[in-house]
Amino acid sequence: MRKKAKQRGSAIVEFTLAGIASVFVLISTFQLSMAMWNYHTLALMVHDATRYTAVRGVGCTKPGNTCKVTVGTIAHQIASAGIGIPSGSVNVTLTTDSGAQTSCAPLSSCFSNTTVWPPASNLDNRTGKLITISARYQFRSALLFFWPGQGTQNFAAIWLPASSTQSIIF
Repeated sequence: MRKKAKQRGSAIVEFTLAGIASVFVLISTFQLSMAMWNYHTLALMVHDATRYTAVRGVGCTKPGNTCKVTVGTIAHQIASAGIGIPSGSVNVTLTTDSGAQTSCAPLSSCFSNTTVWPPASNLDNRTGKLITISARYQFRSALLFFWPGQGTQNFAAIWLPASSTQSIIF
């Protein structure tokens, strides 16, 4: 009888100690999986937009062709490929071979931009010239919410970068 009295309540303590660790591992696994999925999606959408732009170079700006690319169409291309990534949390930079940059911060701010890209200045829209599209996505993680000693705790922001460079083909 004395042995059972000493063990009274120990199951609750053990469950609490093991439960806290288990919940942390579960949330960590989910958050890391979410971050990896978002990073992969970001890289895919930047690569697809770069490829989309690379096949629409100088040949598309000549009279009679209607395949010219604008900053707005590139922004829409990126947003449509980025399933699950809000366009208000993505910053995009379009860079030409000569170093001219067009920035969309956030991506949604460029949806109505009708500027032709890559521009004809410095012959940046010629075949063989390089174009680079870079993006950064602000992923909010719940992992740092559990970090001890942080005082007022918020979901932490992690910037996920992606970049793709291709030469203009057509």
